[in-house]
Amino acid sequence: MGGRGRLHGADERQRVLALIDEAASTGARQREACNVLGIDSRTVQRWRQHEVNEDRRHGPLTVPQNKLRKTQCARMLAVLNSHEFRDLSPKQVIPSLADRGEYLGSESTAYRLLRAEGLLQHRESSRVRSVSKPKELVADGPDQVWCWDITYLPADPRGKYYYLYLFEDVYSRCIVGWEVHEEENMELSSELVTTICRQRNVDPNGLTLHSDNGGPMRGITMLKTLQELGIQASFSRPRVSDDNPFAESLFRTMKYRPHYPRRPFKSLDAARAWVEQFVNWYNTQHLHSGLNYVTPEDRHCGRDVDILAARHRVYQQARQKNPERWSGETRNWSPAGDVILNPENGKTKRLEVATQAA
Repeated sequence: MGGRGRLHGADERQRVLALIDEAASTGARQREACNVLGIDSRTVQRWRQHEVNEDRRHGPLTVPQNKLRKTQCARMLAVLNSHEFRDLSPKQVIPSLADRGEYLGSESTAYRLLRAEGLLQHRESSRVRSVSKPKELVADGPDQVWCWDITYLPADPRGKYYYLYLFEDVYSRCIVGWEVHEEENMELSSELVTTICRQRNVDPNGLTLHSDNGGPMRGITMLKTLQELGIQASFSRPRVSDDNPFAESLFRTMKYRPHYPRRPFKSLDAARAWVEQFVNWYNTQHLHSGLNYVTPEDRHCGRDVDILAARHRVYQQARQKNPERWSGETRNWSPAGDVILNPENGKTKRLEVATQAA
């Protein structure tokens, strides 16, 4: 909605001021609300001081002396759209003309003319490149949305690796299944997801499995297995690790543990033994910051509500004994709410979230 120098009409200004007033009425700071909308707080102050009218900027009053004449513009457009150059960008056309001893204008001028004529569109026979963000996935309970990935574990001799296949429940951050193998392929991943559903007695219908675009994730065997189980597949955008943040964060927690081996694993059994120990610690002992410091297993089994309620009572009792040590409310020990994977980044929606958080 914002942007330096962007033109805001009267209706848009009124809508922005109404959103900011609504956020302020619920306790949000004006500066934070402006940051969410991408507008400087001083701009909002200026809008409030003066009556909200249409923007009265009209641009320069004089014509640049070096502006091309109509005949020159027509000549450049004719060359750019000619059979010889119509499939090339101005960055290739202008140097080619210079090699012939001809100069019609700069690359920026060529782009400006094409844009003004609506000619900066996809004109090739190939399909237009499109990158769509993965669908927003919301988990309000365990075994609704899982994510998974594969990471390398250094092996001996140097240059060899073992591969850790790891599945995580997005809602509880609980590791629901894992295996370590000497190779990376889709047959192993399809067998593992089938085993996890059977061992945990999980109904795969209604379950969504999110991953990146690796071969074991998008292989025909893996996709066929998910389809047979009734699991909905979800994938990240190519080369965008932020689309699978929970798995990436889990791998970082694992490899930055103080007990993570400094030297390569001597054998496959040694790697499996260490991962088993880590998974047990992570699920049952690790107080996860994203879950308000309860373990993933407590969150997965629903014990987090009673644990956090007990913490709240402890803080309330401490406040009653020593009220001078608290200038405001005690720490918020409410259970973590719904978990959103790949949330939509609508600015209005972010403003509502900022208002609720305030």
